[in-house]
Formats: sequence, C-alpha cells, structure tokens
Amino acid sequence: MILLNFAHPFTPTQLNQIEQLSGQAVAQVIDVKTQFDHARPFAEQARALVEAVGLSAQAWQTTPLLVNLPSLNVIAALVLAEIHGRCGYFPPVLRLMPVPNALPPQFQVAEIVNLQAVREAARAMR
Repeated sequence: MILLNFAHPFTPTQLNQIEQLSGQAVAQVIDVKTQFDHARPFAEQARALVEAVGLSAQAWQTTPLLVNLPSLNVIAALVLAEIHGRCGYFPPVLRLMPVPNALPPQFQVAEIVNLQAVREAARAMR
C-alpha cells in the first residue's frame, strides 16, 4: 500500500500502527509538502498538489492507497475531489489523535476511515 501524506511526517511507531490497523504493509510513503497561497484559487493549487504525488493514471486506478489529508478543511475537500476523480472512488483516510499527557505533544493513529463505505451507506439513505 502507498501512503499519501499531505501533513506532518510519520514516526516509525505511527507507521507500525497503520500497518496493524490496515493489515497491509506500507510499501511507500509519499510526503507532499502542503503550503497554499491564500491569494490564489485553491482548486488549481489542490490539482497541482495531487499531481505532485507523481502517480501514473494506471497507478491511481490500481494501487492500494491510504491518505493522510491536509488539516485545513477546504484543502482536504479539494484533495479528496482530485483523488476521487483519478481513482474513481473515495480512498481510505487516516484519523490521528493526541497521545494523552504527552510532552512534547505526540499523535497516534486512531483509525482508518473507509470513506467509500461511508458514501455507500449514505446512498442507501436516499
């Protein structure tokens, strides 16, 4: 599985947590620096951000992916839209949470959210 990381770098402990939760090895982590210019339209910047991942059209459609989204909500929504357009489905995403009482602050992997399953369940509510 390829982990697309649009946020802070992962620690070895976090990568181990991801592998345990997913039941898959993380074959590659692609870190994408996420800095946006507030004076420019976000949609074009999100497209460039996802393009910077460097996957081919075939890889987008055939490679198991896991995504760590940017923390800014609008950028996260745009990144998801871009990825969905390339993959044809919503990828699973990570949710991190603070480690209680950790100094300095640390984060652990809380869950892997299956966005495609959430979408399919929501469609049944129509």
